[in-house]
Amino acid sequence: MAAPIITLTEAAAARVQRLTSQADDEKILGLRVGIKTRGCSGLSYFVEYATEQKRFEDVVEDKGVRIFIDPTAVMFLIGSEMDYREDKFQSGFTFANPNEKSRCGCGESFNV
Repeated sequence: MAAPIITLTEAAAARVQRLTSQADDEKILGLRVGIKTRGCSGLSYFVEYATEQKRFEDVVEDKGVRIFIDPTAVMFLIGSEMDYREDKFQSGFTFANPNEKSRCGCGESFNV
């Protein structure tokens, strides 16, 4: 059995569970993770609600939640760990990605 494309920390799984259970749309199946071209280093992560599984989309089930992986992002995410962090100034999902070669100074984008 192949390793999952992405794994979740306990904090990330708890946040995904909270977000999907509190969503107004009853059709929410999980969260979708992907990559967009933007930022000073070229790429950035996006996370959105998933109401359906798109064609060619992988689904990772980890710690009781589902993460849908945008098909164009698979090669950039293999081996990544998704976490959720919260402090006095910000909160959000973070990614430990072994494929990243560098990040911009503000941390909003990366390249591979």
